[in-house]
Amino acid sequence: MPFVAEQSPESSQGTQPSRVWNEVVIVGLGPGDPDHLTARAAAIITYAASAGQLVLRTRIHPTVDKWPLLATAPSFDHIYEQASDFDTVYRDIVDAILVRIGQPSDTPLVYAVPGHPSIGEATVLRLREACRDRGITVTIVPGLSFIDAIAPLLDVDVADGVHIVDALSISRIDPTIPVLVCQIHSRRVATHVKLTLASHYPDTHPVMIVQAAGVSGQMRTRTVELWELDHRDDLDHLTTVFVKPLEPLAAVREPATLALVMARLRAEDGCPWDREQTHESLRRFLLEETYEALEKLDAGDVSGLEEELGDILLQIVFHSQIASENGTFNFGDVVAGIVSKMVRRHPHVFGDAVATTTDAVLQNWEAAKRAERDSAADTEAGVPVRKSMLDGVPRSLPALAQSQSIQDRAARVGFDWPDITGVLEKIVEEARELTEANDAERASEVGDLFFTLVNLSRRLGVDAEESLRGSASRFRARFGHVEARVATRGVDWSTLDASELDNMWNDAKRATATRTFQSHDAGPYLASAEGSDTVVR
Repeated sequence: MPFVAEQSPESSQGTQPSRVWNEVVIVGLGPGDPDHLTARAAAIITYAASAGQLVLRTRIHPTVDKWPLLATAPSFDHIYEQASDFDTVYRDIVDAILVRIGQPSDTPLVYAVPGHPSIGEATVLRLREACRDRGITVTIVPGLSFIDAIAPLLDVDVADGVHIVDALSISRIDPTIPVLVCQIHSRRVATHVKLTLASHYPDTHPVMIVQAAGVSGQMRTRTVELWELDHRDDLDHLTTVFVKPLEPLAAVREPATLALVMARLRAEDGCPWDREQTHESLRRFLLEETYEALEKLDAGDVSGLEEELGDILLQIVFHSQIASENGTFNFGDVVAGIVSKMVRRHPHVFGDAVATTTDAVLQNWEAAKRAERDSAADTEAGVPVRKSMLDGVPRSLPALAQSQSIQDRAARVGFDWPDITGVLEKIVEEARELTEANDAERASEVGDLFFTLVNLSRRLGVDAEESLRGSASRFRARFGHVEARVATRGVDWSTLDASELDNMWNDAKRATATRTFQSHDAGPYLASAEGSDTVVR
């Protein structure tokens, strides 16, 4: 190709025959002043401009303004003005460049972009991919980047873990390392950046706004609090924000911080109580915290639910830390396991499967679980032993929840009555057997009756555990009303006959609001590794 460092534009001009080059050269214009342009980049741009083979991503750049040679060079600014989103902008720019590459010319096409072509340039990434797919050669001519211009202003070593991210693609942030966000070109983009950062930093966290870095006489900086980031009208394409890191324990919104706190509590110089705990000793706390969360959920106490979910998360991290110390698994393994499972069991979202209804989703879920059970089959004396489909239902579940879950599973393979009539007839049969049972049989017959009633709940789409819990809650409220009436009258319970108590109870029913419960939908979530479907309610 004609663009080599040792070659001057004059010596090579007109020496190449017109043809389709199947090649593109991408040149960096530097961060600001023409003085920041490399000698090789300047030579290539000069040659390409004189040959009519230079195209700019944008004319909005100090070098373009100050270099007369670029006054007539075409750009893609019109695409930015016409497109409705940046994905469309990038796609249309790449398509336009590919068309230019395919046209006969005396030299390869030169595409000039601000800064360094490989830093913060979305069109370059897409263009390289498109060229690779088409067998087109891409040559990158480096330029100084905005990082080179900003680095002297920072009190950190940019090479020491600074996270550099484009404002339009900012997503995952680790607030314990420095962050540099570039191309905050409008208040709308600044709002997007602010809201993303606010998920990790306090609203009052200081951020440094740098504008026109590398442009002589125009560069300016100012530090504001995070909440103020989008309160200015002078943001432009040369605006970058630097965010100082938080101390590890100050990053209180990060799950990793909780794991760090727990590791510290379990350390040799940590908390004696936390150090003494084991999986077994924590068992009751996991159960208690779960029930406390459910109580807040039932009460509609959103604030209380937030706190209780944190307590449950603490138990998860606590067990993970103990397991990590024992060399069995760690918190990362726990997260990886559930992420992998959710992706694997949602092939209609993350794969090629199709599921447009809830029933189809559940079918996919069951198919994935069956495959997992088959691949994880136990072996006995070297012979594979298939697990029961009921093995995934924890035996420690409350009895009603456990009964409904195993009946759900049996029904999925057709082990069920064809309609609800069979269930109702079974209830009558179990009730009769209970009346005929002797003392030794009575407990078993009561259990059978409960089990059948749970089946009726399942067939009606009612969660048996939640239904009975609701009845208990209503009884509490109504009995409390009766207690208040008795206390108001100043009488002893023993003096009230059945008729008076019944009247008070009816009054209580009218005075207390009757709560309705949603139907039970045996959805796929909160399953164990083997696939338990029932939530402790």
